[in-house]
Amino acid sequence: MRDKGQIIIGAVIVFVGLIFLIGNVLNINVWAFCWPMGLILLGVWLLLRPRLVGPDTAVRQKLLGDIHRDGPWQVTDEEFWIGVGEVDLDMTHADIPVGETKIRVFGFVGDVDVFVPEGVGIVVSSTAFVTDARVLGQKRDGILFPFHHASDDYETAEHKIRLEVTSFVVDIKIKRG
Repeated sequence: MRDKGQIIIGAVIVFVGLIFLIGNVLNINVWAFCWPMGLILLGVWLLLRPRLVGPDTAVRQKLLGDIHRDGPWQVTDEEFWIGVGEVDLDMTHADIPVGETKIRVFGFVGDVDVFVPEGVGIVVSSTAFVTDARVLGQKRDGILFPFHHASDDYETAEHKIRLEVTSFVVDIKIKRG
């Protein structure tokens, strides 16, 4: 089954390509229409997005900068939106609930660093134009490839983390803490 983020990114790229092709064929200045429409759509999307996620999912948005979590904290379903920056989640002293907890990271350019304690299963999925991933000792780099890795104990673990990353350029590091 394809990743939802990969399908959305592919559809957006095809749509933008078609718009530019039509603009070239009809000799229309596409940029004069794209920038205002893009800003309007982005504004509408930002206004409606919090209502599209579940009521138990927290959403944090930051255009520039970093989000850090460490020490004792409660891990919950969350979405992080980063323009340029990094998301550092140290879960070694965190309270991780029983079952699966979903964390989504959306960004343009950034780093995602996660430290998980022993006994916590983790699955990482990434859709990005450029990915540099080091997950539990395995390293993979690539351009335009979806990345997916699950820890060996994911299916049997009592506490599970599902990390989904969608970005243009991303550096992912997952380590046992």
